[in-house]
Amino acid sequence: MKTKEELLKLIEETLDEVLPDAGERPAVLSDAMRWAVGAGGKRIRPLVCLASALAVGGREEDAKYPAAAIELLHNYTLVHDDLPAMDNDTVRRGKPSVWAKFGEANAILAGDALQALAFRTAARAPRNVAEIVAALGDKGLGVVDGQIEDLVREKAANGASVLPLDTVDYVYEHKTADLFIASAVMGGYAGGGDAKSIDVLRRFALNLGLAFQYEDDILDGDSPWSPEETERRVKTATSAAVQALAELPGDTTFLSTLANKLVGRKA
Repeated sequence: MKTKEELLKLIEETLDEVLPDAGERPAVLSDAMRWAVGAGGKRIRPLVCLASALAVGGREEDAKYPAAAIELLHNYTLVHDDLPAMDNDTVRRGKPSVWAKFGEANAILAGDALQALAFRTAARAPRNVAEIVAALGDKGLGVVDGQIEDLVREKAANGASVLPLDTVDYVYEHKTADLFIASAVMGGYAGGGDAKSIDVLRRFALNLGLAFQYEDDILDGDSPWSPEETERRVKTATSAAVQALAELPGDTTFLSTLANKLVGRKA
């Protein structure tokens, strides 16, 4: 089994390869893109992508470009989420957010560039390129759908009518889980997985993404459910994710370990 450190090394090397060089013209854009992607983070989604290739019996190297692509797309969403028109966050991962450091207009353009670069990078996969790019686009749209509904939820929390819990479920499934699904599906396609394996990975990643969001709610103290119900949801979703892995033909150790470690995490 590949270690987490080995997989992270492959991710960082690939991101460094596909991102523009620091100072490359226009320098403010290349520097802002590198600032966004290099500002830390756990790289959970690209790790899921690489490990999903292994889980269908493929090689992690075959999924390195899809893994980098999902991290680029993820960071584009964060850059835009931080903007004054959205969450108005001036800090991201302990550093100034992109708009706070480079200006609002440059942050918008850096996010646009990261999104475009994500698709160009995904297209470098060794096989099933159309399916990989389609999965990235489908779930990229899903994240935007979830963000729109989340803005409605935030408005409701500030004094409007209470948002129905089914809308909360919609936000979690799209704003959070969709990128986990894209990560797993893209990795499965890159690793040469068959249709059954792709469906299993999709089920695994949906539950993983939901468990991740429920655990975030516990950490942030803002769950729409009681602490007991939120804990139950974490455990149920994690169990469903791990159980799905038994149906895959390759090495699922990393995915199983990752799912279990997300439960009860401290950050």
